[in-house]
Amino acid sequence: MCTHTPTCPTADSPDHEAARVVAAHPEQGWALLCNAVLVFEDTGELLPDGQIIAPHRPLVATA
Repeated sequence: MCTHTPTCPTADSPDHEAARVVAAHPEQGWALLCNAVLVFEDTGELLPDGQIIAPHRPLVATA
């Protein structure tokens, strides 16, 4: 349960990445959000139900 005001988005909402970080381990490349989503430095995610979201880095335009 989120105790922030306003409350953080739930893990199943489209903007779940906007939840606050409650534990960060940059040396290991991950952070735990308030909604129990694990986000990784490669932009991959692990949702609380075990669903994996593949890395989704923005494409870089080349000239």
